[in-house]
Amino acid sequence: MLPFIFGAIGLAVGAVVGAFTTHAVGESDRQAAKHHRTVANELADKYTNLEQKYYELADETKIQINHLTHQHALDEVEKDCLRLAVRLQHSLISLMWDIDREPTEAALKEFVNAVELTNNVLCKINEELICVPSDYYARNLIAAVQREIICEPVDISNRSNINEEGIPMKLEAKNMSEQEFQETYNRIRDTGNQLLKYLKELRAGRFKEGDSTQGLQSVEDNLTKALKALAEQKYQVAVIAAMKAGKSTFLNAIIGADVLASESEACTVCRTDIRPIDVGQTPRLLEYQAGKREPIVLIEGEASEIRQRFLDRTHQIRATSNQDNTTRFELEHPIEAISTMPSLTGFTLVDTPGPNEWESVSFNTTSLKQTALEALRTCDAVLFLLDYTAFKANTNSELLKDLIEQRKEFLAENTGKLYFVLNKVDRKAEKDRPIADVIESLRINLVEFGIPEPIIYSVSGLQGLLSKLIQQDKATDSDIKDFKHFFSARYAQIDEKGRDVIPLPEEIAPQALNDSGIPIIQETVIQTITQNSGWNLLSDVLDELNKVAKTIDETFITDIRGWQLEFEELQQKVEEYKKHSDSVQSQVNSVKKSVEAQKQLLISRFSEGINKFAETAKKRVGSEIDRVAENQSKKVLKENKTQNILTSIATASSIKT
Repeated sequence: MLPFIFGAIGLAVGAVVGAFTTHAVGESDRQAAKHHRTVANELADKYTNLEQKYYELADETKIQINHLTHQHALDEVEKDCLRLAVRLQHSLISLMWDIDREPTEAALKEFVNAVELTNNVLCKINEELICVPSDYYARNLIAAVQREIICEPVDISNRSNINEEGIPMKLEAKNMSEQEFQETYNRIRDTGNQLLKYLKELRAGRFKEGDSTQGLQSVEDNLTKALKALAEQKYQVAVIAAMKAGKSTFLNAIIGADVLASESEACTVCRTDIRPIDVGQTPRLLEYQAGKREPIVLIEGEASEIRQRFLDRTHQIRATSNQDNTTRFELEHPIEAISTMPSLTGFTLVDTPGPNEWESVSFNTTSLKQTALEALRTCDAVLFLLDYTAFKANTNSELLKDLIEQRKEFLAENTGKLYFVLNKVDRKAEKDRPIADVIESLRINLVEFGIPEPIIYSVSGLQGLLSKLIQQDKATDSDIKDFKHFFSARYAQIDEKGRDVIPLPEEIAPQALNDSGIPIIQETVIQTITQNSGWNLLSDVLDELNKVAKTIDETFITDIRGWQLEFEELQQKVEEYKKHSDSVQSQVNSVKKSVEAQKQLLISRFSEGINKFAETAKKRVGSEIDRVAENQSKKVLKENKTQNILTSIATASSIKT
């Protein structure tokens, strides 16, 4: 028995120690965490000492004592096992309430395992099992998940930030990764959809009962509107640049496709909005013209076909001085940078013409400027693209000053969401000064021009684009040739004979993409828009969910109160009916008594009548009998007299004869 119990208690001790340690890791109160670690260490030490003592006594080859002493010692160990099991029981009960105050998913999992193993030991030694409340696991698991959604730790015992429906009442921004934002988005969306489904079912049930549910209808409309806003939220990222800064190539690297034309002359005439579509959908290019409500579909198809059609249309607009009054283009194409973020379906890249691009055309661009500037003002992030080759020798203050002055008002209003991108760093030669020095000089000049704490990144748009195309297996022969010519040699490896060996493009493409700086830009931009517009949206939708949950809760409270009133009215009516019934019963009993009295009276009178009638009838019958007897007697006398007369006549006749 003892070896079995000892093995089981070993598992239980390990599980309890793990539960205490895990809870201590996630606990905000340092003193409490220290206490739980101390308890865990104490339990582990007790078991270790007990284990050592047991094996010393159990090993007969090492112990030379008599059987009685040996058995007595084992009995003591068994008692120690019992005491340790009881200690485990008390420790877990204490831990249960500690977890209730500050739950985590990891601590709950460890606690479940510890309770199961400890109860197994307690069952073997016929001790009382650890009883956990039926709602303990579900309640604390919900609270633990809520702590992950809410940025700051939540005191579950206070629950001031949690409503009665278990939904966080507010969210606070923090540095969330793409995955964390997407997970939070999914939870809020799924909760909203479940709440909407329940609300529809509730309304349907009320409608069958004859309730128009107008109040719930408005709540459902608001929730539907909030969920729609969650799905369609617009996130705009603008890219502005001087001509020849490689803007089209940079945008293509973000998109992950060679779809925007790039050439030595200014390509951008009108603002272009690049909107994401799902992979598998057909990309297309749209053109919007002044005075026309619906866009013109210029082309649908592959990236290369769209790029050529876009370039032809740009040349046409320049040649005709924009006689069609084109205001903007819209490109629908998958955007690789946000391919893992379904929550960003409203994401838009805004390609805006630079001042030098407007000046390069011969027609009036006032309306185009207004359209572009309006787009910039509503953007969540702005990328200011600069050409590294214009700054690699010196800062080129004159060029930088010209670029800043042309956008001074806009830049002053958007310093918090503005990023400077030094493009074409792949053009750096060995003799050029380090890129870090170029960035530092650029930073100093930007501060002098009134931009505090400018954020500057260095990238190679061409390297990023070619790397993505190779990884996606969409690179053309020309793309492969360019990649080998410009970038492959940088990743050459030396073999055992000292010769340079250049890996295949597909082997070095992942590293080349990271080295291009494009992934850092993508991550920064996504983090910016999710922490600002995205986080605010999640908070707004969460507020709406709380309002809906509160309304539903109030609806049920109102119903219960209504039911209570109905019950009271019914109870009052029942009491009235009861009183009325008692009165009626009394009246019925009175009537019954009256009827019974009348019955007895009738019976009595009927009996008297019968007796009187019988007596009268008896007298009449006796009188009639006397009369008949008298008549009969008279008749007999008469007959006798007549007979006598006849006899006398007969006698007289015989005598005469």
